[in-house]
Amino acid sequence: MRAVGGRLPRRPEVRAVLGRAAGGSVGGCVTQSLPGQRPVQTRASGGRGGLAVAVIGAGPYGLSVAAHLRRAGVPVRVFGEVMGSWRHAMATGMFLKSTPAATDLSAPGPGGRLSDFRRVHGEPELTELTPIPCEVFVRYGQWFKERYVGDVEPVRVASVDRATNTGGFAVLLDDGREFAAAAVVVATGLNGLAHIPEELLHLAPEGPGAGALVSHTSHHSDLSRYAGQRVAVIGGGQSALESAALLHEAGTHVQVLVRQRAVLWGTIPQPSRPWPQRLAKPASPLGTGWMLDAVCRTPGGVRRLPAATRLLLYRRALGPSGGWWLRDRVEEIVPVHTSRRVAHAEASSSAARLELAGPDGPDILTVDHVLAATGYRLDIGALPFLTPALRHGIACVTGSKAPRLTGGFASSIPGLYFTGSLAAPMFGPMMRFVAGTEYAAVRIARDAVRRIGTR
Repeated sequence: MRAVGGRLPRRPEVRAVLGRAAGGSVGGCVTQSLPGQRPVQTRASGGRGGLAVAVIGAGPYGLSVAAHLRRAGVPVRVFGEVMGSWRHAMATGMFLKSTPAATDLSAPGPGGRLSDFRRVHGEPELTELTPIPCEVFVRYGQWFKERYVGDVEPVRVASVDRATNTGGFAVLLDDGREFAAAAVVVATGLNGLAHIPEELLHLAPEGPGAGALVSHTSHHSDLSRYAGQRVAVIGGGQSALESAALLHEAGTHVQVLVRQRAVLWGTIPQPSRPWPQRLAKPASPLGTGWMLDAVCRTPGGVRRLPAATRLLLYRRALGPSGGWWLRDRVEEIVPVHTSRRVAHAEASSSAARLELAGPDGPDILTVDHVLAATGYRLDIGALPFLTPALRHGIACVTGSKAPRLTGGFASSIPGLYFTGSLAAPMFGPMMRFVAGTEYAAVRIARDAVRRIGTR
């Protein structure tokens, strides 16, 4: 049996399920782009004028979209490292918060579910009581790629602009190659969208990172580098709490600062619930309750709601909380200070001096590193591969910097699609999770076929 983060939880039922589970940046470099449109050489075959669809990103959404496009006969080129964010922006020892039933990539036919992957490799079936190790999910994504997608080009996209001579897009890769695409699907997930509060950025004038006084959880694949150091984790959600557990288990002196008055934890799933409970709180890929069930069943209905309502759903439908299986590794083990916020931060003798505000008045905390588990901000302006001319033509959801999308996930620039988290302010919170791949991939492929045809 594999220990989680070097230590097994105390509760026997949690030890059992974690042991069974463990068995067995895309987004482009920052470049200077010339404004306006640019002519390019065309290549490939099929579709509009022999052009392929460029899918930027090889995570769950990018792979799912590519699989459906290829099954529909649309030529596709996929760029990025397969499951790159899951390999490099998730610390070793982390688990998915989603249940196995909500963790399937979207295949254009039977045989592509997580359970199929486990069966093919002779691994035990996962249940609702089985948290999924990230490394298992990465292997699943790589298997899915081989089975349904084929070639993925491990290169970053440096820029995307409109092409003058094709009616499509000019795509420049960071190795200098350039080609024309009939359409572009942005499936870069949360790459480049990490949010660190302004008061913490003062700690790293040259930029946050693992070697600076402050970093974001997405900057790390291994938290053991902080063994023996004093670390403050900022945040009260899954990322903060699981990072704190891993830090503690690696020998770090860690404390968690939470703005909310209490830490919320998920409840242990009940595989067989009585029908009155199922009626009162129906199950959905995102949890139980009528609201979550509704937004998961009808993402298209969410899209028809007023923008303010959609943004409220995006921001409030799923607040910060920790997985039920994580609670045993944090409570009464890691110091968690609720109703605390960082009012000011400054560097002092190679350490971070944090001025805290709370119900008992101000306080001072000095640490060697600050780990911000403060989420992400959706902003198409943070996608460096979109040229200024292209970016300025993208209409955004009122009150946000996320793109306004059609029912087929197309932006206001014909042929430019966005999926995953960037689509959540239009289609609801399910797009923040793997569970949304089916809805998005089917509709993007359908719209692309209508727009550019097939081979």
